[in-house]
Amino acid sequence: MSRGVTDGARLTLSLVSVATITFVYGRWLHVANATTVSMTLLMVVLVVAATSRLWIAVVTSLVAVLGFNFYFLPPVGTLTIADPQNWVALFAFLAVSLVASNLSAVAHARTQEALGRRDELARLFDLSRDILVVTESREAISVLARSLARRFDLDFAAIALPRAGDWEIFEAGSQTVALDTTQLAAAFATAQMSLEFDAYARTYAGHREITVDGRTVRLVPLRFGTKPIGILAASGRPIEAGTLDTLGGVVAIAIERAQFLEERKGAELTRQSEELKTALLASLGHDLRTPLTAIRIAASNLKTSTLSSDDRVEQSDVILAEVERLTRLFRNILEMARIDTGTIAAESHWSNPTEIIAAARDQVEHTLRPHAVEVRAVGNALVRLDPRLTATAIAHVLENAAQYSPPGASIEVSTAVAGNELVVRVHDHGPGIAPADLPHLFDRFYRGGAARHRTSGTGMGLWIARGLLAAEHGRVWAENHPGGGAEFTIVVPVVAKDPEPAGSLVS
Repeated sequence: MSRGVTDGARLTLSLVSVATITFVYGRWLHVANATTVSMTLLMVVLVVAATSRLWIAVVTSLVAVLGFNFYFLPPVGTLTIADPQNWVALFAFLAVSLVASNLSAVAHARTQEALGRRDELARLFDLSRDILVVTESREAISVLARSLARRFDLDFAAIALPRAGDWEIFEAGSQTVALDTTQLAAAFATAQMSLEFDAYARTYAGHREITVDGRTVRLVPLRFGTKPIGILAASGRPIEAGTLDTLGGVVAIAIERAQFLEERKGAELTRQSEELKTALLASLGHDLRTPLTAIRIAASNLKTSTLSSDDRVEQSDVILAEVERLTRLFRNILEMARIDTGTIAAESHWSNPTEIIAAARDQVEHTLRPHAVEVRAVGNALVRLDPRLTATAIAHVLENAAQYSPPGASIEVSTAVAGNELVVRVHDHGPGIAPADLPHLFDRFYRGGAARHRTSGTGMGLWIARGLLAAEHGRVWAENHPGGGAEFTIVVPVVAKDPEPAGSLVS
Protein backbone atom coordinates (compact mmCIF):
# COMPACT_ATOMS: atom_id res chain seq x y z
CA MET A 1 0.00 0.00 0.00
CA SER A 2 1.39 3.42 -0.92
CA ARG A 3 1.93 6.21 1.63
CA GLY A 4 -0.94 8.27 0.10
CA VAL A 5 -3.43 5.46 0.58
CA THR A 6 -2.17 4.82 4.11
CA ASP A 7 -2.50 8.49 5.13
CA GLY A 8 -5.98 8.71 3.58
CA ALA A 9 -7.09 5.61 5.49
CA ARG A 10 -5.72 7.00 8.75
CA LEU A 11 -7.44 10.35 8.21
CA THR A 12 -10.74 8.64 7.47
CA LEU A 13 -10.44 6.47 10.58
CA SER A 14 -9.61 9.53 12.70
CA LEU A 15 -12.63 11.49 11.43
CA VAL A 16 -14.92 8.49 11.89
CA SER A 17 -13.70 8.18 15.50
CA VAL A 18 -14.45 11.86 16.20
CA ALA A 19 -17.90 11.52 14.58
CA THR A 20 -18.66 8.34 16.55
CA ILE A 21 -17.77 9.94 19.90
CA THR A 22 -19.82 13.03 19.02
CA PHE A 23 -22.85 10.90 18.09
CA VAL A 24 -22.61 8.59 21.12
CA TYR A 25 -22.24 11.43 23.62
CA GLY A 26 -24.63 13.86 21.95
CA ARG A 27 -27.44 11.73 20.48
CA TRP A 28 -27.33 8.47 22.36
CA LEU A 29 -26.05 9.07 25.92
CA HIS A 30 -27.08 12.77 25.97
CA VAL A 31 -23.95 13.75 27.88
CA ALA A 32 -24.08 17.44 28.75
CA ASN A 33 -20.75 17.66 30.62
CA ALA A 34 -18.42 19.47 28.21
CA THR A 35 -15.34 18.44 30.20
CA THR A 36 -16.05 14.73 29.69
CA VAL A 37 -16.56 15.21 25.98
CA SER A 38 -13.45 17.37 25.56
CA MET A 39 -11.21 14.88 27.39
CA THR A 40 -12.49 12.01 25.25
CA LEU A 41 -11.94 13.93 22.03
CA LEU A 42 -8.51 15.02 23.25
CA MET A 43 -7.61 11.39 23.84
CA VAL A 44 -8.54 10.58 20.22
CA VAL A 45 -6.42 13.49 18.97
CA LEU A 46 -3.43 12.30 21.03
CA VAL A 47 -3.76 8.75 19.68
CA VAL A 48 -3.91 10.07 16.12
CA ALA A 49 -0.90 12.31 16.75
CA ALA A 50 1.09 9.37 18.10
CA THR A 51 0.33 7.14 15.12
CA SER A 52 0.05 9.52 12.16
CA ARG A 53 1.79 12.42 10.53
CA LEU A 54 1.40 16.00 11.76
CA TRP A 55 -1.11 17.21 9.14
CA ILE A 56 -3.49 14.34 9.92
CA ALA A 57 -3.38 15.22 13.62
CA VAL A 58 -3.99 18.94 12.87
CA VAL A 59 -7.02 18.17 10.66
CA THR A 60 -8.40 15.83 13.32
CA SER A 61 -7.90 18.52 15.98
CA LEU A 62 -9.78 21.15 13.94
CA VAL A 63 -12.67 18.79 13.19
CA ALA A 64 -12.87 17.81 16.87
CA VAL A 65 -12.94 21.50 17.90
CA LEU A 66 -15.74 22.25 15.43
CA GLY A 67 -17.78 19.24 16.54
CA PHE A 68 -17.23 20.05 20.21
CA ASN A 69 -18.33 23.66 19.63
CA PHE A 70 -21.38 22.79 17.50
CA TYR A 71 -22.81 19.94 19.59
CA PHE A 72 -21.73 20.59 23.19
CA LEU A 73 -21.03 24.30 23.80
CA PRO A 74 -24.12 26.52 24.23
CA PRO A 75 -25.88 27.68 22.22
CA VAL A 76 -25.89 24.05 20.90
CA GLY A 77 -26.41 23.66 17.16
CA THR A 78 -24.48 26.81 16.23
CA LEU A 79 -20.81 27.69 15.96
CA THR A 80 -21.25 30.74 18.18
CA ILE A 81 -20.25 30.68 21.86
CA ALA A 82 -22.27 32.65 24.42
CA ASP A 83 -20.19 32.18 27.54
CA PRO A 84 -16.67 33.74 27.41
CA GLN A 85 -15.42 30.90 29.64
CA ASN A 86 -16.32 28.45 26.89
CA TRP A 87 -14.08 30.43 24.54
CA VAL A 88 -11.21 29.86 26.93
CA ALA A 89 -12.02 26.13 27.14
CA LEU A 90 -12.30 25.87 23.37
CA PHE A 91 -8.96 27.56 22.69
CA ALA A 92 -7.30 25.57 25.46
CA PHE A 93 -8.58 22.36 23.86
CA LEU A 94 -7.32 23.47 20.42
CA ALA A 95 -3.91 24.54 21.81
CA VAL A 96 -3.40 21.29 23.71
CA SER A 97 -4.40 19.32 20.62
CA LEU A 98 -2.01 21.15 18.33
CA VAL A 99 0.93 21.13 20.77
CA ALA A 100 0.47 17.44 21.50
CA SER A 101 0.20 16.70 17.79
CA ASN A 102 3.38 18.63 17.05
CA LEU A 103 5.36 17.01 19.88
CA SER A 104 4.19 13.58 18.82
CA ALA A 105 5.12 14.30 15.20
CA VAL A 106 8.59 15.46 16.24
CA ALA A 107 9.10 12.35 18.35
CA HIS A 108 7.87 10.18 15.49
CA ALA A 109 10.22 11.91 13.03
CA ARG A 110 13.18 11.42 15.35
CA THR A 111 12.25 7.78 15.81
CA GLN A 112 12.20 7.29 12.06
CA GLU A 113 15.53 9.11 11.78
CA ALA A 114 17.04 6.84 14.44
CA LEU A 115 15.68 3.77 12.69
CA GLY A 116 17.10 5.04 9.40
CA ARG A 117 20.53 5.55 10.99
CA ARG A 118 20.35 2.09 12.50
CA ASP A 119 19.47 0.69 9.10
CA GLU A 120 22.41 2.48 7.48
CA LEU A 121 24.73 1.19 10.20
CA ALA A 122 23.47 -2.35 9.64
CA ARG A 123 24.07 -1.95 5.90
CA LEU A 124 27.62 -0.75 6.56
CA PHE A 125 28.20 -3.72 8.85
CA ASP A 126 26.90 -6.15 6.23
CA LEU A 127 29.11 -4.54 3.59
CA SER A 128 32.14 -4.80 5.89
CA ARG A 129 31.38 -8.47 6.40
CA ASP A 130 31.14 -8.98 2.64
CA ILE A 131 34.54 -7.34 2.28
CA LEU A 132 36.14 -9.61 4.87
CA VAL A 133 34.93 -12.84 3.24
CA VAL A 134 36.36 -11.88 -0.17
CA THR A 135 39.78 -13.55 -0.52
CA GLU A 136 40.13 -13.64 -4.31
CA SER A 137 41.91 -10.36 -4.98
CA ARG A 138 41.38 -10.36 -8.77
CA GLU A 139 37.59 -10.16 -8.47
CA ALA A 140 37.51 -8.28 -5.17
CA ILE A 141 36.58 -4.85 -6.55
CA SER A 142 33.85 -6.22 -8.85
CA VAL A 143 32.40 -8.18 -5.93
CA LEU A 144 32.67 -5.05 -3.79
CA ALA A 145 30.65 -3.00 -6.31
CA ARG A 146 27.93 -5.67 -6.44
CA SER A 147 27.78 -5.90 -2.65
CA LEU A 148 27.56 -2.11 -2.41
CA ALA A 149 24.59 -1.94 -4.79
CA ARG A 150 22.84 -4.88 -3.11
CA ARG A 151 23.35 -3.84 0.52
CA PHE A 152 22.30 -0.20 0.01
CA ASP A 153 19.51 -0.89 -2.55
CA LEU A 154 21.14 1.35 -5.14
CA ASP A 155 19.96 1.41 -8.74
CA PHE A 156 23.52 2.10 -9.83
CA ALA A 157 26.88 1.90 -8.06
CA ALA A 158 30.34 2.22 -9.55
CA ILE A 159 33.91 2.27 -8.26
CA ALA A 160 36.15 4.33 -10.55
CA LEU A 161 39.93 4.05 -10.15
CA PRO A 162 42.49 6.14 -12.06
CA ARG A 163 44.81 3.97 -14.15
CA ALA A 164 47.66 5.57 -16.16
CA GLY A 165 45.70 8.53 -17.50
CA ASP A 166 42.47 6.57 -17.90
CA TRP A 167 39.77 5.21 -15.60
CA GLU A 168 38.96 1.61 -14.67
CA ILE A 169 35.29 1.47 -13.72
CA PHE A 170 33.57 -1.40 -11.89
CA GLU A 171 29.78 -1.08 -12.19
CA ALA A 172 26.85 -2.84 -10.52
CA GLY A 173 23.12 -2.36 -10.07
CA SER A 174 19.92 -2.76 -12.05
CA GLN A 175 20.57 0.36 -14.17
CA THR A 176 23.41 1.35 -16.46
CA VAL A 177 24.86 4.85 -16.33
CA ALA A 178 27.52 6.09 -18.74
CA LEU A 179 29.86 8.05 -16.48
CA ASP A 180 31.77 10.94 -18.03
CA THR A 181 35.47 10.45 -17.32
CA THR A 182 35.97 14.22 -17.54
CA GLN A 183 33.63 14.74 -14.61
CA LEU A 184 35.32 11.90 -12.73
CA ALA A 185 38.69 13.55 -13.29
CA ALA A 186 37.34 16.91 -12.09
CA ALA A 187 35.92 15.35 -8.92
CA PHE A 188 39.19 13.52 -8.29
CA ALA A 189 41.21 16.72 -8.80
CA THR A 190 38.99 18.55 -6.30
CA ALA A 191 39.52 15.77 -3.75
CA GLN A 192 43.29 16.13 -4.17
CA MET A 193 43.30 19.86 -3.51
CA SER A 194 42.36 20.02 0.16
CA LEU A 195 40.90 17.98 2.99
CA GLU A 196 38.28 20.06 4.77
CA PHE A 197 35.53 18.76 7.05
CA ASP A 198 32.04 20.25 6.90
CA ALA A 199 30.68 19.88 10.44
CA TYR A 200 27.12 20.69 9.35
CA ALA A 201 26.97 18.12 6.54
CA ARG A 202 29.34 15.77 8.42
CA THR A 203 31.38 15.17 5.27
CA TYR A 204 34.79 15.95 3.85
CA ALA A 205 35.20 18.15 0.81
CA GLY A 206 34.89 16.74 -2.68
CA HIS A 207 31.25 15.60 -2.85
CA ARG A 208 29.37 16.59 -5.98
CA GLU A 209 26.25 15.68 -7.94
CA ILE A 210 26.00 15.20 -11.69
CA THR A 211 23.06 14.45 -13.95
CA VAL A 212 23.37 11.63 -16.48
CA ASP A 213 20.40 10.77 -18.73
CA GLY A 214 18.02 12.41 -16.27
CA ARG A 215 19.43 10.53 -13.27
CA THR A 216 21.16 12.20 -10.36
CA VAL A 217 24.49 10.55 -9.63
CA ARG A 218 26.44 11.43 -6.50
CA LEU A 219 30.22 11.36 -6.68
CA VAL A 220 32.15 10.71 -3.47
CA PRO A 221 35.95 10.65 -3.13
CA LEU A 222 37.48 7.36 -2.00
CA ARG A 223 40.12 8.26 0.55
CA PHE A 224 42.57 5.93 2.24
CA GLY A 225 43.63 8.11 5.14
CA THR A 226 44.05 11.53 3.56
CA LYS A 227 45.01 10.22 0.13
CA PRO A 228 42.27 10.01 -2.56
CA ILE A 229 42.50 6.77 -4.54
CA GLY A 230 39.32 6.89 -6.64
CA ILE A 231 35.69 7.96 -6.96
CA LEU A 232 32.50 6.25 -5.76
CA ALA A 233 29.40 6.90 -7.90
CA ALA A 234 25.93 6.14 -6.53
CA SER A 235 22.41 6.67 -7.86
CA GLY A 236 18.98 5.62 -6.65
CA ARG A 237 17.92 5.44 -3.01
CA PRO A 238 18.75 8.68 -1.15
CA ILE A 239 21.62 8.30 1.32
CA GLU A 240 22.80 10.91 3.81
CA ALA A 241 25.99 12.70 2.84
CA GLY A 242 27.69 11.62 6.07
CA THR A 243 26.81 7.99 5.39
CA LEU A 244 28.15 8.32 1.84
CA ASP A 245 31.40 9.72 3.19
CA THR A 246 31.73 6.80 5.61
CA LEU A 247 30.86 4.42 2.81
CA GLY A 248 33.63 5.90 0.68
CA GLY A 249 36.10 5.28 3.49
CA VAL A 250 35.01 1.64 3.85
CA VAL A 251 35.27 1.08 0.09
CA ALA A 252 38.76 2.66 0.04
CA ILE A 253 39.91 0.35 2.83
CA ALA A 254 38.48 -2.63 0.90
CA ILE A 255 40.39 -1.61 -2.25
CA GLU A 256 43.65 -1.29 -0.31
CA ARG A 257 42.97 -4.69 1.27
CA ALA A 258 42.45 -6.26 -2.16
CA GLN A 259 45.73 -4.79 -3.39
CA PHE A 260 47.49 -6.00 -0.26
CA LEU A 261 46.11 -9.52 -0.79
CA GLU A 262 47.36 -9.46 -4.38
CA GLU A 263 50.83 -8.34 -3.30
CA ARG A 264 50.94 -10.90 -0.51
CA LYS A 265 49.83 -13.63 -2.89
CA GLY A 266 52.58 -12.67 -5.33
CA ALA A 267 55.16 -12.67 -2.53
CA GLU A 268 53.92 -16.06 -1.33
CA LEU A 269 54.14 -17.51 -4.84
CA THR A 270 57.66 -16.15 -5.19
CA ARG A 271 58.65 -17.66 -1.85
CA GLN A 272 57.12 -21.03 -2.73
CA SER A 273 58.85 -20.97 -6.11
CA GLU A 274 62.21 -20.34 -4.46
CA GLU A 275 61.59 -23.08 -1.92
CA LEU A 276 60.54 -25.45 -4.69
CA LYS A 277 63.66 -24.72 -6.71
CA THR A 278 65.89 -25.20 -3.68
CA ALA A 279 64.20 -28.44 -2.63
CA LEU A 280 64.17 -29.77 -6.18
CA LEU A 281 67.86 -29.04 -6.72
CA ALA A 282 68.78 -30.58 -3.38
CA SER A 283 66.66 -33.65 -4.08
CA LEU A 284 67.96 -34.08 -7.61
CA GLY A 285 71.52 -33.56 -6.43
CA HIS A 286 71.16 -36.43 -3.98
CA ASP A 287 68.96 -38.80 -5.98
CA LEU A 288 70.92 -38.37 -9.21
CA ARG A 289 74.33 -38.70 -7.67
CA THR A 290 73.61 -42.02 -5.92
CA PRO A 291 72.38 -44.04 -8.96
CA LEU A 292 74.98 -42.50 -11.29
CA THR A 293 77.73 -43.50 -8.88
CA ALA A 294 76.36 -47.04 -8.67
CA ILE A 295 76.10 -47.29 -12.47
CA ARG A 296 79.66 -46.02 -12.95
CA ILE A 297 81.07 -48.52 -10.43
CA ALA A 298 79.08 -51.43 -11.88
CA ALA A 299 80.14 -50.52 -15.42
CA SER A 300 83.77 -50.36 -14.32
CA ASN A 301 83.44 -53.77 -12.69
CA LEU A 302 82.07 -55.24 -15.91
CA LYS A 303 85.34 -54.32 -17.63
CA THR A 304 87.27 -56.56 -15.26
CA SER A 305 88.31 -59.75 -17.11
CA THR A 306 88.45 -61.84 -13.94
CA LEU A 307 84.78 -61.23 -13.12
CA SER A 308 82.71 -64.44 -12.97
CA SER A 309 79.47 -64.90 -14.88
CA ASP A 310 77.39 -64.63 -11.71
CA ASP A 311 79.16 -61.42 -10.74
CA ARG A 312 78.58 -59.98 -14.20
CA VAL A 313 74.86 -60.77 -13.92
CA GLU A 314 74.80 -59.14 -10.50
CA GLN A 315 76.51 -55.99 -11.77
CA SER A 316 74.14 -55.87 -14.74
CA ASP A 317 71.18 -56.09 -12.36
CA VAL A 318 72.62 -53.18 -10.39
CA ILE A 319 72.85 -51.08 -13.55
CA LEU A 320 69.29 -51.99 -14.60
CA ALA A 321 67.96 -51.26 -11.11
CA GLU A 322 69.61 -47.84 -10.99
CA VAL A 323 68.43 -47.01 -14.51
CA GLU A 324 64.92 -47.91 -13.44
CA ARG A 325 65.37 -45.67 -10.41
CA LEU A 326 66.50 -42.78 -12.63
CA THR A 327 63.55 -43.40 -14.94
CA ARG A 328 61.13 -43.17 -12.02
CA LEU A 329 62.81 -39.98 -10.83
CA PHE A 330 62.43 -38.25 -14.19
CA ARG A 331 58.88 -39.57 -14.52
CA ASN A 332 58.08 -38.06 -11.11
CA ILE A 333 59.49 -34.72 -12.23
CA LEU A 334 57.35 -34.76 -15.37
CA GLU A 335 54.25 -35.72 -13.42
CA MET A 336 54.94 -32.97 -10.88
CA ALA A 337 55.20 -30.42 -13.70
CA ARG A 338 51.93 -31.65 -15.23
CA ILE A 339 50.15 -31.35 -11.88
CA ASP A 340 51.49 -27.82 -11.35
CA THR A 341 50.37 -26.69 -14.80
CA GLY A 342 46.99 -28.45 -14.57
CA THR A 343 47.49 -30.37 -17.82
CA ILE A 344 46.37 -33.74 -16.42
CA ALA A 345 43.08 -34.87 -17.95
CA ALA A 346 41.28 -38.04 -16.89
CA GLU A 347 40.29 -40.54 -19.62
CA SER A 348 37.74 -43.07 -18.37
CA HIS A 349 37.73 -46.71 -19.48
CA TRP A 350 36.19 -49.91 -18.21
CA SER A 351 38.78 -51.80 -16.14
CA ASN A 352 39.05 -54.53 -13.56
CA PRO A 353 40.45 -53.40 -10.17
CA THR A 354 42.78 -56.42 -10.10
CA GLU A 355 44.31 -55.38 -13.43
CA ILE A 356 44.86 -51.86 -12.11
CA ILE A 357 46.73 -53.24 -9.08
CA ALA A 358 48.82 -55.45 -11.38
CA ALA A 359 49.74 -52.45 -13.54
CA ALA A 360 50.73 -50.51 -10.42
CA ARG A 361 52.96 -53.40 -9.23
CA ASP A 362 54.69 -53.57 -12.61
CA GLN A 363 55.65 -49.88 -12.36
CA VAL A 364 57.59 -50.45 -9.10
CA GLU A 365 58.50 -54.10 -9.54
CA HIS A 366 62.13 -53.68 -8.53
CA THR A 367 61.26 -51.79 -5.34
CA LEU A 368 58.74 -54.47 -4.35
CA ARG A 369 61.10 -57.46 -4.83
CA PRO A 370 62.12 -57.72 -1.14
CA HIS A 371 58.44 -57.89 -0.09
CA ALA A 372 55.55 -60.27 -0.54
CA VAL A 373 52.56 -58.42 -1.89
CA GLU A 374 49.16 -59.90 -1.11
CA VAL A 375 46.22 -58.56 -3.09
CA ARG A 376 42.68 -59.24 -1.95
CA ALA A 377 39.95 -58.23 -4.38
CA VAL A 378 36.40 -58.20 -3.04
CA GLY A 379 34.11 -58.76 -5.99
CA ASN A 380 34.90 -58.87 -9.69
CA ALA A 381 33.02 -55.79 -10.86
CA LEU A 382 34.19 -53.72 -13.79
CA VAL A 383 34.66 -50.04 -12.99
CA ARG A 384 34.82 -47.02 -15.26
CA LEU A 385 37.71 -44.69 -14.36
CA ASP A 386 41.12 -43.61 -15.66
CA PRO A 387 43.20 -46.78 -15.13
CA ARG A 388 46.47 -45.02 -15.98
CA LEU A 389 46.14 -42.27 -13.36
CA THR A 390 44.79 -44.66 -10.75
CA ALA A 391 47.53 -47.27 -11.31
CA THR A 392 50.26 -44.63 -11.19
CA ALA A 393 48.89 -43.20 -7.92
CA ILE A 394 48.71 -46.69 -6.39
CA ALA A 395 52.26 -47.36 -7.60
CA HIS A 396 53.55 -44.35 -5.65
CA VAL A 397 51.77 -45.57 -2.52
CA LEU A 398 53.19 -49.11 -3.00
CA GLU A 399 56.67 -47.68 -3.48
CA ASN A 400 56.30 -45.68 -0.27
CA ALA A 401 55.15 -48.81 1.60
CA ALA A 402 58.14 -50.79 0.29
CA GLN A 403 60.63 -48.08 1.28
CA TYR A 404 59.35 -47.86 4.84
CA SER A 405 58.92 -51.61 5.48
CA PRO A 406 61.76 -53.89 6.63
CA PRO A 407 63.01 -56.44 4.05
CA GLY A 408 60.83 -59.52 3.97
CA ALA A 409 57.79 -57.78 5.47
CA SER A 410 54.60 -58.29 3.52
CA ILE A 411 52.46 -55.54 1.99
CA GLU A 412 48.72 -56.11 1.92
CA VAL A 413 46.53 -54.55 -0.77
CA SER A 414 42.74 -54.80 -0.78
CA THR A 415 40.25 -53.50 -3.32
CA ALA A 416 36.49 -53.18 -3.08
CA VAL A 417 33.71 -51.34 -4.88
CA ALA A 418 31.42 -49.59 -2.40
CA GLY A 419 28.52 -47.79 -3.99
CA ASN A 420 29.99 -45.52 -6.67
CA GLU A 421 33.54 -45.62 -5.32
CA LEU A 422 36.57 -47.84 -5.76
CA VAL A 423 38.34 -48.21 -2.41
CA VAL A 424 41.97 -49.40 -2.36
CA ARG A 425 43.83 -49.95 0.93
CA VAL A 426 47.57 -50.49 1.19
CA HIS A 427 48.81 -51.78 4.56
CA ASP A 428 52.51 -52.10 5.30
CA HIS A 429 54.26 -53.54 8.36
CA GLY A 430 56.73 -50.75 8.89
CA PRO A 431 57.18 -48.47 11.93
CA GLY A 432 53.99 -46.53 11.25
CA ILE A 433 53.55 -42.78 10.93
CA ALA A 434 54.62 -40.35 13.64
CA PRO A 435 51.78 -38.06 14.81
CA ALA A 436 53.84 -35.00 13.83
CA ASP A 437 54.18 -36.30 10.26
CA LEU A 438 50.50 -37.06 9.60
CA PRO A 439 49.40 -33.47 8.74
CA HIS A 440 52.31 -33.03 6.29
CA LEU A 441 52.54 -36.51 4.78
CA PHE A 442 51.22 -35.42 1.37
CA ASP A 443 53.17 -32.14 1.19
CA ARG A 444 55.65 -31.77 -1.63
CA PHE A 445 59.21 -32.89 -0.73
CA TYR A 446 58.14 -33.79 2.80
CA ARG A 447 59.81 -36.77 4.44
CA GLY A 448 59.37 -37.78 8.05
CA GLY A 449 62.12 -36.90 10.50
CA ALA A 450 63.16 -40.51 11.17
CA ALA A 451 62.91 -41.51 7.50
CA ARG A 452 65.33 -38.85 6.30
CA HIS A 453 68.23 -40.83 7.73
CA ARG A 454 67.12 -44.31 6.63
CA THR A 455 65.58 -44.29 3.17
CA SER A 456 66.13 -42.72 -0.20
CA GLY A 457 63.53 -40.73 -2.06
CA THR A 458 62.61 -37.22 -3.03
CA GLY A 459 59.43 -36.81 -1.02
CA MET A 460 57.45 -36.32 -4.24
CA GLY A 461 55.67 -39.67 -4.46
CA LEU A 462 52.73 -39.15 -2.11
CA TRP A 463 52.23 -35.58 -3.29
CA ILE A 464 52.10 -36.80 -6.88
CA ALA A 465 49.67 -39.58 -5.92
CA ARG A 466 47.30 -37.03 -4.39
CA GLY A 467 47.58 -34.77 -7.46
CA LEU A 468 46.87 -37.62 -9.90
CA LEU A 469 43.84 -38.74 -7.90
CA ALA A 470 42.54 -35.18 -7.67
CA ALA A 471 42.45 -35.06 -11.48
CA GLU A 472 39.75 -37.76 -11.38
CA HIS A 473 38.10 -36.35 -8.23
CA GLY A 474 39.65 -39.01 -6.02
CA ARG A 475 41.32 -38.67 -2.65
CA VAL A 476 43.90 -40.42 -0.48
CA TRP A 477 44.71 -40.34 3.22
CA ALA A 478 46.92 -42.22 5.67
CA GLU A 479 46.57 -43.50 9.23
CA ASN A 480 48.24 -45.95 11.54
CA HIS A 481 46.82 -49.47 11.38
CA PRO A 482 45.63 -50.98 14.69
CA GLY A 483 47.73 -54.07 13.99
CA GLY A 484 50.89 -52.02 13.38
CA GLY A 485 52.34 -50.24 10.39
CA ALA A 486 50.68 -47.63 8.19
CA GLU A 487 47.58 -47.93 6.05
CA PHE A 488 46.87 -45.73 3.02
CA THR A 489 43.31 -45.50 1.70
CA ILE A 490 42.59 -44.46 -1.89
CA VAL A 491 39.04 -43.65 -2.97
CA VAL A 492 38.13 -42.97 -6.62
CA PRO A 493 34.60 -42.20 -7.92
CA VAL A 494 33.60 -44.87 -10.47
CA VAL A 495 30.71 -46.32 -12.40
CA ALA A 496 30.46 -50.06 -11.70
CA LYS A 497 28.72 -52.88 -13.54
CA ASP A 498 28.22 -56.63 -13.13
CA PRO A 499 29.27 -56.82 -9.46
CA GLU A 500 30.30 -60.23 -8.19
CA PRO A 501 30.67 -60.44 -4.39
CA ALA A 502 33.04 -63.45 -4.42
CA GLY A 503 36.50 -62.79 -2.96
CA SER A 504 39.87 -63.99 -4.22
CA LEU A 505 43.40 -64.02 -2.88
CA VAL A 506 46.26 -63.32 -5.25
CA SER A 507 49.88 -63.54 -4.08
